Amino acid sequence: MYMRNVIYKMLIGCYMVAALLLVSACNDNVDIQQSYPFTVETMPVPKKLKVGETAEIRCQLHRDGRFEETKYFIRYFQPDGAGTLKMSDGTVLLPNDLYPLPGETFRLYYTSASTDQQTVDVYFQDSFGQVQQLTFSFI
Repeated sequence: MYMRNVIYKMLIGCYMVAALLLVSACNDNVDIQQSYPFTVETMPVPKKLKVGETAEIRCQLHRDGRFEETKYFIRYFQPDGAGTLKMSDGTVLLPNDLYPLPGETFRLYYTSASTDQQTVDVYFQDSFGQVQQLTFSFI
């Protein structure tokens, strides 16, 4: 009988220690990764454009991870030459203005307005501030 009491008390003690370990291991601060690296890839683009000629730029956004609330944006700057950049829905992009990306696969259209060499820097940004830059040059 004495041995049964000792074993019973030891089991109760083990259960209490296990319960304390489980309670102390719980943490309300779950760390969920929200910001994942991304890249934007394009199909080859023509190098030569005449005035008024348009180049189609096919783009694909590749995300290394997925957080559904992440938003992606586009803006551009043209340091050399003159032309217009627009999205496939017809939205004409203004330099340095931020626009939401229409999806992970999209097309841009650059129309030349200059006979000089033209350079277009396109910036893709996510809602966490990460930026990817692509540069297109036309002669």
